[in-house]
Amino acid sequence: MNAPAFALTDYPIHPAPKNSSSKMNAIIEITNLRLRTFIGFNQEEKTKQQDIVINAEIHYPLNSGCLEDQVADALNYKTITKAIIKHVESGRFLLLEKLVADVLNICNEHQDVVYAKVKIDKPHALRFADSVSLSLDIHSNSSQEK
Repeated sequence: MNAPAFALTDYPIHPAPKNSSSKMNAIIEITNLRLRTFIGFNQEEKTKQQDIVINAEIHYPLNSGCLEDQVADALNYKTITKAIIKHVESGRFLLLEKLVADVLNICNEHQDVVYAKVKIDKPHALRFADSVSLSLDIHSNSSQEK
């Protein structure tokens, strides 16, 4: 038995939205970004950098330029990641809450971002636990809020 032949052109590469009000939501996920920083308020934590692991999720509406492969119309995850790295590696933080809030603000800077979530793990913070983590998220209703 031979399978029926079909051409790739039989299937649209970028299906059109079902109606004019349909919009696709793009989600950038930065997974397990491993950095070192000064985090904590104990004396040893103030003098010795510690490992942290950052996970971020950034939602934005996908525009037609992205579907047409226009680089300038996409949210640049490399730019966001570089800003996170620079801030984290050059900073000193007493509280995990402050660090997570700062990274969340970096993720939420672009006017098109409608939702962002950041989770930062501090491995080896507790003797009998793999990690301690904190998550924060933010919803932006419109670009005017930024």
